[in-house]
Amino acid sequence: MVAYLVMGAAPVTLPQPLSMALEGLRSARGQILICVTRDPDHFPDCTDDPDKRHFAIPASSDTVTLGQLTPGSYAIAIIHDENRNGRLDTFAGIPREGVGFSRNPVLRFGAPSFRSASFTISGAPVEQDIQLKYFL
Repeated sequence: MVAYLVMGAAPVTLPQPLSMALEGLRSARGQILICVTRDPDHFPDCTDDPDKRHFAIPASSDTVTLGQLTPGSYAIAIIHDENRNGRLDTFAGIPREGVGFSRNPVLRFGAPSFRSASFTISGAPVEQDIQLKYFL
């Protein structure tokens, strides 16, 4: 019996690299707050998620490596925290700072659902290109 090694995709059970590219940053001031979760109950705010990946990076970053994640469905929420106060500032419920989500769902009133922002990690590296949106 002859065994062949097929090069290409990794087994779907192995952790895979996740990265994201930021598009449309209004300025390089402040920081980018990133929440990566696989739990719909903790999206878009990862605060109480025991398995979250939460990052704060300089706003000047273009492409960000988010580490190796086990296969499954995930969603990313980001805030351009321009004043570095660690939270999203709003006026009458409208974000005063930039926001973005994986898969770039249409934003209407409030954050999108986990389902509309979710993507799958399985057998290959994943990069999400996230477009920041500013309302004020």
